[in-house]
Amino acid sequence: MKDPEKSFPRAITFDRVQSNSVQFETNLVRRISSVSTFATTRSEDGFAISERASFRRRSIEPTTTLPIGFRTVSIGIHETNEREERGHKSEKKGVVGALSDLDFHLVSIQELSTRFSTSIQQGLSPEQVARKLTLEGPNVLSPPPSRVFQKLFGYVFGGFGSILIIACILVFISWKPLGDPPASANLALAIVLLVVEIVQASFNAWQDWSTSQVMASISGMLPSDTIVVRDGTETKVPSRDLVPGDIVLLKMGVKVPADIRLSEICGEVKFDRSVLTGEADPVSGTRNYTDKNFLETGNVALQGTHCVGGSATGIVIQTGDRTVFGRIAKLSSSDKRGMTTLQREIFRFVSIIVTLALLTCVLVLIIWGSWLRRSHPTWITTSILIVDVVSVLVAFVPEGLPIAVTTTLTIIARTMKKSMVLCKSLSVVETLGAVNVLCSDKTGTLTKNQMSVTTACIFVQETTPREAHENIILHRASPTNPGSALSQLHAVASLCCAATFDATTVNFPLAQRKINGDATDCAVLRFAEELGKVDEMHAAWKKVYEIPFNSKNKFMLRIVKPFKSSDSISEGVISASERASFDGSQGSILFIKGAPDILIKRCSSVLLPNDEVVPLTEERITTLSDIQLGWASNGLRVLLLARRILKETDISPDLEVGGTAYADAVLNLAFQDLTVVGMVGIVDPLKDDIPEVVATCRSAGIRFFMVTGDFAVTAASIACQSGIITVDPKSIHNLSHLNRGIEEKVEITPYSREAHLPPVAIVLSGSDLITLNDYQWEQLCAYEEIVFARTTPDQKLRIVKEFQKRECVVGMTGDGVNDAPSLKAADIGVAIGNGSEVAIEAADIVLLDSFSAIITAIEYGRLAFDNLQKTVIYLLPAGIEFVCGTANDSLGAFSELFPVLFSVLFGLPQILSSFLMIVICCLTDAVGAMTMVFEKPESDLLTRPPRNIHKDRLANKRLLFQAVGFIGLIECTCSMAMAFWYMQRNGVPFGAMWLQFGNYPDGITNDRVNAVVATASSIYFSNLVIMQFFNLLATRTRRLSILQQPPIFNKRTQNRWIFLAMLFALCVVFFFCYIPTFQNVIGSTKIPVEHFFLPVGFGMGLLCIDEARKLAVRTWPEGFLARIAW
Repeated sequence: MKDPEKSFPRAITFDRVQSNSVQFETNLVRRISSVSTFATTRSEDGFAISERASFRRRSIEPTTTLPIGFRTVSIGIHETNEREERGHKSEKKGVVGALSDLDFHLVSIQELSTRFSTSIQQGLSPEQVARKLTLEGPNVLSPPPSRVFQKLFGYVFGGFGSILIIACILVFISWKPLGDPPASANLALAIVLLVVEIVQASFNAWQDWSTSQVMASISGMLPSDTIVVRDGTETKVPSRDLVPGDIVLLKMGVKVPADIRLSEICGEVKFDRSVLTGEADPVSGTRNYTDKNFLETGNVALQGTHCVGGSATGIVIQTGDRTVFGRIAKLSSSDKRGMTTLQREIFRFVSIIVTLALLTCVLVLIIWGSWLRRSHPTWITTSILIVDVVSVLVAFVPEGLPIAVTTTLTIIARTMKKSMVLCKSLSVVETLGAVNVLCSDKTGTLTKNQMSVTTACIFVQETTPREAHENIILHRASPTNPGSALSQLHAVASLCCAATFDATTVNFPLAQRKINGDATDCAVLRFAEELGKVDEMHAAWKKVYEIPFNSKNKFMLRIVKPFKSSDSISEGVISASERASFDGSQGSILFIKGAPDILIKRCSSVLLPNDEVVPLTEERITTLSDIQLGWASNGLRVLLLARRILKETDISPDLEVGGTAYADAVLNLAFQDLTVVGMVGIVDPLKDDIPEVVATCRSAGIRFFMVTGDFAVTAASIACQSGIITVDPKSIHNLSHLNRGIEEKVEITPYSREAHLPPVAIVLSGSDLITLNDYQWEQLCAYEEIVFARTTPDQKLRIVKEFQKRECVVGMTGDGVNDAPSLKAADIGVAIGNGSEVAIEAADIVLLDSFSAIITAIEYGRLAFDNLQKTVIYLLPAGIEFVCGTANDSLGAFSELFPVLFSVLFGLPQILSSFLMIVICCLTDAVGAMTMVFEKPESDLLTRPPRNIHKDRLANKRLLFQAVGFIGLIECTCSMAMAFWYMQRNGVPFGAMWLQFGNYPDGITNDRVNAVVATASSIYFSNLVIMQFFNLLATRTRRLSILQQPPIFNKRTQNRWIFLAMLFALCVVFFFCYIPTFQNVIGSTKIPVEHFFLPVGFGMGLLCIDEARKLAVRTWPEGFLARIAW
C-alpha cells in the first residue's frame, strides 16, 4: 500500500495522543485545509481539468472538501492499526474508531452472507427487506445543518441590505438628535428605509426557500435506481430502498449506491474514487482484500464513487449515514461558494456604482465643509446634509438588481424544468447563453439509441435476420442447406452478449420484450433471439470469464465452456472441421465482438458460408473491409463477431480466474489467431428533430460538432443526414489538409460567422488527433463543420480543452461513461436523462425528454442575460447617469442626483425631495425592474451571435449610452423642465433662484419658495414615475418593435406584470401625494391634473423615438445606429 503520509507535505505533523478522537479529526481537517489544497485543485470530481476550467466552474461543491477528510480518517485508521500491531491499545472514538473496527472486507463472502442472512444467488426476501428497512432506515444521507442564524444574517445584510441599514441609522440621527427642530420628513424617510429593508430581507428569505424547492424538485427527477437480486430475480429498485444484505449488480457507468463488499468481478473492474480521494486515477476492484484499512482496500466499493470499468456483484454492507461517504461528509461539511461568471459581472458593475456613489458623497461633503458651511451657513444644515448624502447613496444603488438576478435565474430554471431540462444549479443558466461551440456524442444523443440489426454476413454472403432464421430452420431439415455457418453466427451473438431479457416480459412478442443492457448488446440479443432460442444456448454453455466492452479496447470478450460433455454440444457453435478436435469436457471457446477495424488485425482465418474455415488473406481482408465501408456509408454501425477455440494448455490452471494474470493471458489469446465468424450491421435511427436542432444552433452562431467513438465513415454518414456536414461528401477535408506549418509560416484565420462561405467540413479519427501539433489545432478549430470519430475519453477531453484555449465557450453533450471527463471539463456539460449515472453526475444540465430541448436551454440561457441587461437599462435612467469609458471614466449627470447637485453647487432649491427620491429607487423602480424578469424571449434571440464572456459586459458602453445619453437625458430634461416651469408660473422664476443659496430677491419669501418647491417636487416625482412606464415598454426589446413583441394580447410575448407595476407606481404616487397625513409629514402636495397628461406625451415621444431608432437598426444593420445599439 502507498504510504498515506507521503500524500501530504512533510511539514504536516499528526498528534498521536488525540488521533482517535473526534477533536483530532476535526482539527486535522482544518489544518490540512489551511496548508494543503492539492486535493481540491488537482481534479474536480475525479477528472483533471485545466486551470481555466477550474476557475470557470460554477461553484465549489461541498463534496470537494471530502478528499481532505477522507485522507485524514484513512491516516488515523492506518496509525490505529499500526499501534494495535505493536500491541498498544488505545480508546477508540469518533469516525476513525468506528471505521477501524470494521471487518467486512476481511471476512469471507460466506461468513458475510451468514452475518446479513442473505444469499449471493437468491438475495433477500421481501419480508427481510421490509424488516431491515424499518430497522436501518432509508439509504439516504441526512441533510446538512441549516445554519439558521447565518442565513438570517445574509437575508438582512446581503445584497444592498447593509447600505439600507446604514442609511436608515443616519437618517434617524438626522431626525434626532441633529434635527433642530426634528423634521418629521426625516423620521418618515427613516421608517420607509426600514420598511424597505424588512421587505427586501423577507423577499430574500422567500427567494431562498423558493430556489431550494425548485432545485430539490429537480434533484428528485434525476434517475437513481439500482439493480438488485431479491428472491432470486434481478430487479430495479430505488437506491434509497437498499438495505444491508442486498445483492447489488454494478455495471460500468453506474454510481455506487452504498458501501458494497465485492463478491464477483467481471473484466477489469475500476472505480473512480476521486469524489472521496481527490485522485483521478481509478482504483481496481478485487474479490480479496488488498489492505487492512477499510478505506484503502480494493474489495469494497464505496458509496458515491463510480464504476468506470467492468462489472461486479456485491453485498451491501453499509447504507445512509453509516457509509464512508456519510461519515466523512459530516466531518468535511462545508458551504463554501465561489463566485460565478454572472456574480463576478454584477459585482464589477455594482462596485463601480458604489464607488461612484461614495466619491459623489465625498465630493458633496468636501464642498459643504470647505465652502457652503462658511459662505452660506444657513443654506444646508448638518441634518439636511446627512439626508442629502443618504439620498445620493441610495439613488446610486440599483436596489432591485440583486432580487432581479436571483428571480430571473429561478424563473428560468423552473421554466426549463417544465421543458424537461434540469439545471443542477442556477448558476449554469448564465453560461448557456455564451456557448459558441457544441460538441455532441452520436449514439443516444443524436440517434434514438434504439438499435436493431438489419443485415448480417458470413464472409461475402449478406442476409437479413429473417432470411438467416429461415436458412437455419432449413439447415436443420436438410444438412445440405448453408445454415450451419449462420448457426455459428447465432452462437456468437447469443453467448457473447451482456444484455439479458427481463423476466417480467418473457412471454411478450420479441419486439415488445424488455431488455436490460447496453443498446448495442440489446440489438445483438434481439437479433440472436430472432435466429434461434438464446436461452437454449445459455442452458448449454456457462460463462467462465468476461471482459466488458470499453471505449479503449472497442470489443467485448467472453469465454464459455459446456455445462456437460457431449459429442453434439458444439454442433452449430463451431464448424464441422473444428468439432473433431474440440474436447467437450475440458475445452472452452473464446467469443469476441467489436469494431472490425480493431479485430480484423487479430484474425487469421475466416468462416465461409459453406461451413469451411479458410486462412484470412489480404484479399479476403479487403473484401470484408469493403463490406464494412459500404454498410458504414449508409450509416450502419458494424460489428465483427469472431471466436477462438481454446485448448486446456492455453491458460495455466494455476491462474486465478478474474485475477490480473488471468486477464493478461486472455488478452494475449484474443490478440491473435481469431476466426472471423461474420459481421452484423446495426441501424440506430437519427432522432427526428436533430436536423432542425443543428440548423437552429448554426443560425444562433453556434458551431455544432460530432464527437463519437464510431467508425469515421459511419459518423460522416450520420453527420450528413443530421446536417452537421452540409458540403458535398467528396469535398470533405481530412488530415492531409492540415498543414503542419513547421517549415513554412501558416496564416490562420480565426473562425467567424462570415469567414466561411461556403462552409468547409473535416472528418478526423482519434488516430489523427494524436499526430496534431499546435499549428494544426489552430487550423482545425477554424473549421465550421467537424466530425471527430473513433475518439477515446482522453481525446474527447483534449478536444474540449483545445477549443477552450481559443476562447470558445464549449458545450458538451453525451450519455456514456466515456463522455464523463469531457462533460466535466466543458463550460456546460449536458447529459441525456437515460444515459449513465456517471455522465449525469458529471454534467451541469440533464435533458430528460428530447434532445431538441437543448435549444430551449440555450434560448433561456441567453434570455437570462438579456433580461438582466434590460433590468439595468431600466434602472439607470431614473437612478444613475454616467458615461462609461476606459480607465479614465468620466462622470455625467443623475436624474435623481441632479436636484442634490444643483442645490449644493448652484444654490437652487432641491427640486426633488430626498424622501420622494428614495421612494422612486426603493419602490416604483424596484417593482418595475422586477417585471423585466418575466419577459419572454425575443423572436430574434436565436439569430444573434453568442455573447463574448470576455468582452460583453452586463453594463457595456453601448448599454450605458442608451440608458444615460438617450433615455436618462430625456427623462431628466423633461422632469426638470416641468418642475421649473411650474415654479415660473407661480411667481418663482429660475433666475431668481440661480446661485442665491436661499437669499432670494425682494418679494420672494422663503415660505413662498418652499410652498412652490413642495408642489414642484411632487410634479418632478410624478413626471419621472410616468415616463418610466414608457421606458419600461421601450426597454422590453433591443431591436424589435413593440408591435413585433406586444406586451399584451399575444401569449408568446405578453407580460402583464408590466401593467400591474404601472398601477402599483400610480398608487404610490397617489399614496404619498394625496393623503393629507403624508402631505404634512413629507411635504408633498397634490399634483395639478395637467402634469399627469404631459408626461404621457413626453413618454410617448420617448417611445416613438426609440421605435424609430430600432427601425433604423433593423433596416441598416451595418449602419452607425446599429453599431452603437445595445
